[in-house]
Amino acid sequence: MPRFANPVANPAFLLSTDAARELYAAAAAEPIYDYHTHLPPEEIAGDRRWANLAEVWLGGDHYKWRAMRANGVPESHVTGQADPYEKFLAYARTMPRLLRNPLWHWTHLELSRVFGIDEVLDESSAPRIWKAANEQLAGISARSLLKRFNVAMVGTTDDPCDDLAHHAEIAAHGCGTRVYPAFRPDKALAADRPDLLRPWIDRLQAAAGIDCSSFDGFLAAIDARHDHFHRMGSRLSDHGLNHAFGRGGTKHEAAAVFDAARRGEPASAAALNAYRGFLMVYFGELDARRGWVKQLHLGPLRNPNSRALRDLGPDTGFDSIGDFPQIEGLAGYLDELESRGHLPKMVLYNINQRDNYPFAALCGSFQGDGVRGKIQFGSGWWFLDQLDGMRWQIDTLSQLGLLANFVGMLTDSRSFLSYPRHEYFRRLLCRILGEDLEAGLLPPDMNLLKGMVRDIAYRNAVAFFGMPAAA
Repeated sequence: MPRFANPVANPAFLLSTDAARELYAAAAAEPIYDYHTHLPPEEIAGDRRWANLAEVWLGGDHYKWRAMRANGVPESHVTGQADPYEKFLAYARTMPRLLRNPLWHWTHLELSRVFGIDEVLDESSAPRIWKAANEQLAGISARSLLKRFNVAMVGTTDDPCDDLAHHAEIAAHGCGTRVYPAFRPDKALAADRPDLLRPWIDRLQAAAGIDCSSFDGFLAAIDARHDHFHRMGSRLSDHGLNHAFGRGGTKHEAAAVFDAARRGEPASAAALNAYRGFLMVYFGELDARRGWVKQLHLGPLRNPNSRALRDLGPDTGFDSIGDFPQIEGLAGYLDELESRGHLPKMVLYNINQRDNYPFAALCGSFQGDGVRGKIQFGSGWWFLDQLDGMRWQIDTLSQLGLLANFVGMLTDSRSFLSYPRHEYFRRLLCRILGEDLEAGLLPPDMNLLKGMVRDIAYRNAVAFFGMPAAA
């Protein structure tokens, strides 16, 4: 391939063969079905605009924050009160140190695809890029970015207590993209922190209009909120867990933990596992009853830096990769739901690369029911959301499952500028298939291969999740 000063400006970026380039043309024509994001629905409803490049680019992006800290940037210029341009300049100074880090590609893809800027970002180019991007921001909004990247569907991440008013507003007025809430009841599991669980129960009671003083009332309120999400069009739940909790305890055991938490008494480790396991089985049964897809994000080590947690709060770029035992508990959980006849469709994500083969193999143990890829081995997630991690996921799924049934990429992002990550994934997928074709490992049937990449890019997700995309 010809050399470009900025590699992402090359139309053949990542596409190492003629076959890869032909396949990518087919993949790129497909819309984006972004089924898991952390985009704020209120920003879509209000069609948010941004004052400057630092606000839209660095605000809330913990990937960039981690990199800046690693380069010695003071917190004042990361999450603090420094001038927005000084924050942007600190990131620009970090860029030459980011070679081979995925942020180098992501950053330049965003500059290129959103602002048409193909100049390499560093300290010397920062003033020009700042000026050029900010001049364009006046004409850029949340909805215009969704339209620009042909995003047909967005799945947000929502607490069961949320009133979903912003989703109702989007549905009523439309925005060219279908936006659905995803039910994420992680706070229901916090029986080890009564100070957190008790106010959440009060919120749940108010949202559902059901007395939650008893465990039965608590379960009924969760069911009512699940039904409310269903009526709003959702067919998707999500859980962020260190690990699965196996088959769960009995209802009596779970109720005892709930009652103790209501009194302000934290649960022991064994009791907590029984409580959480019971609720996870209950959540699975709700999903199965209403025909939903459950997502399990497993394995992060959250908040290992207690000082950073105290000073800055959670989700500020200090989480890491856990080494929790995964498979026995996860297998018990899936088997419990299967034995009850209530195993919903699922997507399983791991954060530790060592779990790729165990997760993908376990998916194959619970397929069936006439559903293609009922249990999905999810895309490379978080620390694995980069070229190596995505390739490992694709290769593992290819060896142990059916890559052609894969539901594809997602952004998992809080930023509206993250949509070039779908392009990044699609280019890598087509590179892999193109190289296999040239190596004589695949049949020279371009119609077959184009159909496969189109399915993975978009069509499989539309069929699997059951939430219609925008026309």
